[in-house]
Amino acid sequence: MPKPKVAFYWCASCGGCEETVVDLAEDILGVVEKVDIVLWPVAMDFKYKDIEAMPDKSITATLLNGAIRSTEQEEMARMLRRKSVYLIAYGSCAHMGGIPAMANQFSREHILKFNYEDCPTIVNEKKVRPQTSFTEDGRTVKLPSLHNVVRALDQVVDVDYYVPGCPPTPKITKAAVTALLEGKLPPKGTVIGPDHALCEECSRKATKPDRWDFTEFHRPHQKLMDEKCFLAQGIPCMGPATRAGCEAACTTGGMPCTGCFGPTSRVRDQGAKILSSISSNVLAKDDEGIEKTLSGIPDPVGTFYRYGLAKSILRRKINLPSNGK
Repeated sequence: MPKPKVAFYWCASCGGCEETVVDLAEDILGVVEKVDIVLWPVAMDFKYKDIEAMPDKSITATLLNGAIRSTEQEEMARMLRRKSVYLIAYGSCAHMGGIPAMANQFSREHILKFNYEDCPTIVNEKKVRPQTSFTEDGRTVKLPSLHNVVRALDQVVDVDYYVPGCPPTPKITKAAVTALLEGKLPPKGTVIGPDHALCEECSRKATKPDRWDFTEFHRPHQKLMDEKCFLAQGIPCMGPATRAGCEAACTTGGMPCTGCFGPTSRVRDQGAKILSSISSNVLAKDDEGIEKTLSGIPDPVGTFYRYGLAKSILRRKINLPSNGK
């Protein structure tokens, strides 16, 4: 009986998800014995044309990590969707857009202009930018172009399952791969992991107060923290609005949750969830007092939408013309 074919692919991301697959350690040997890896560019040499030549649905599952930023990434996502029975959004960037989607705060022109013209460490007097097509001596070289927005994988193609995390833990990864190999898959659209808030598995849970009366906020490096609930110390923490399953790695290590596992199934917008909670518990009720309290969170988008801006109700910044239309 032929082994199931599995593919791994990397779009707009940092590469940490690829490291997690390697972090399976000896477990990865068992996986390799049971599957035929037909695409894994970060680890082995494969040709895209060979994948394109494969029959549709001949790949059992593709674990695709990274958001969709460029035309090449969208092309690969669409091709792997056609070739795969199951397409799995692997990691925060594929799941929710991740940190690459923070670029949605700016226009594509703004990003290109800063990086190739205005950046203080760049000397580019001719203001040269990468070309999407260049011909010399009869040969044409083409490069991908950037889309106007960064999108999560399911905003481009149909996705069967989601494995959350930045990066997913080896435990979650093993659970997903095991379910696939044993044919014990949950309903389509399932996020592999617990469906309750991170606070439930946080070691600081016992010190979480019944209510908060926020008078000031601090960034983690501005305060000597103790072992109590971060929010009780005035440190913004995404735990109440974030899905469990990471084994509370950050909070156990002394840092507040940043929200990489995304929301539970009962939350539409992860950032709005924690924003509404924090705002409703600010002690001050006058404009000056509220502004003073919230000034301790100088980057609310980066704090509350670090991984989920592409999937939020905010979506992206739009620059309207001067007439407002």
